[in-house]
Amino acid sequence: MSSTWAGMGLLLLPALYAVVMIRFRRAWLRLPTPPLPPSPTATDGPLFSVLIAARNEALTLPNLLADVAHQTLDTSRFEVIIVDDHSTDATPQLVAAAVAGSPLALRLVQLGQQPGGGTGKKAALQAALLHARAPWVVCTDADCRFGPDWLSTYAAVVTTDAGARFISGPVLLTGPTTVLQTLMGLEFAGLIGVGAATIGLNAPTMCNGANLAYRRDAFAAVRGFAGNEHLASGDDEFLLHKLHAAFPGSIRFLKSPAALVSTAAPATLGALLTQRVRWASKWRHYQHGASQKLALLVLGANVALFLGLLAPLAWPALWPWALAAWASKLGADAWFLGPVLRFLGRRRWRRWVPLLQLLYAPYALVTGVLGLRGRYTWKGRVLGQGPG
Repeated sequence: MSSTWAGMGLLLLPALYAVVMIRFRRAWLRLPTPPLPPSPTATDGPLFSVLIAARNEALTLPNLLADVAHQTLDTSRFEVIIVDDHSTDATPQLVAAAVAGSPLALRLVQLGQQPGGGTGKKAALQAALLHARAPWVVCTDADCRFGPDWLSTYAAVVTTDAGARFISGPVLLTGPTTVLQTLMGLEFAGLIGVGAATIGLNAPTMCNGANLAYRRDAFAAVRGFAGNEHLASGDDEFLLHKLHAAFPGSIRFLKSPAALVSTAAPATLGALLTQRVRWASKWRHYQHGASQKLALLVLGANVALFLGLLAPLAWPALWPWALAAWASKLGADAWFLGPVLRFLGRRRWRRWVPLLQLLYAPYALVTGVLGLRGRYTWKGRVLGQGPG
């Protein structure tokens, strides 16, 4: 094989990746930003049921409850249901005390006392849905923070867009300004941006359960989590894919700074790997073509760059091709991430793209392989099953 053919092989996937990312940037820029409407004041029942699954979140829940209490949306237009997933700390006592002293429509549901019981986030959300009264469900996590107009931005969409059935919101990772935390935030920002762009292209691939909403009747129409309820992860993306298949053109991304939800990044490298293995464990269960193709393209482009560092050591004629591959991939990532990071208020993170790229190929391979095993520890539980 000539060096030209070998070099073209190294460049092919990074170049194709660059084309896709340029397309994604255009899609991101075309996403609309909904204006905030006057707060709905009708008294015909709640517009939103805010569902929060909590396990051992006594330290974070006070902040979340404070953020909920400061929403600009009229309190008659939403209810909050917190499901305690067999916590071993003071989570249920804290929520019970908040219920007793809150002017909000706030309820505590003990998962262990529900018919069918169960454990995990999906079981908790299913239990909450049995108590929900509003036509729209909004989901976030117990360790999240958000601003006072969070629910109002969702109201801006659901009261003006009759075709919407699922809305994905933006999420930002926060933490101390260490190198590890910055790289985690940068990677996560890319995931949020790609998810938003693919929604804009009407080919949705990903979203995040820390900030999303869906119609309860649409959830029931696709039988909710049926078919993947045995997986601990995927309460967000499997539902996204099912609703897109059942109701094409009904998925929205809420591109509004007021809708931004922040959540703390994993505190250590070990915690990060555990989280990413949990996410990767659902990939082999995907039956959504766009997500599978994108995942393979991203993995292939990163492996090609990794090979581009090794192959020229034995075949120096490949160096120009390897450099071209790296330039294509890094340039495309920086170009795509520019407006996404500007939206998130983290423009300086873009300078870390080269370092993230150096680490990404081995990191992606490790988490992917471990994810295929399907077993991991999360919040004190050993979850998942081996391949089969």
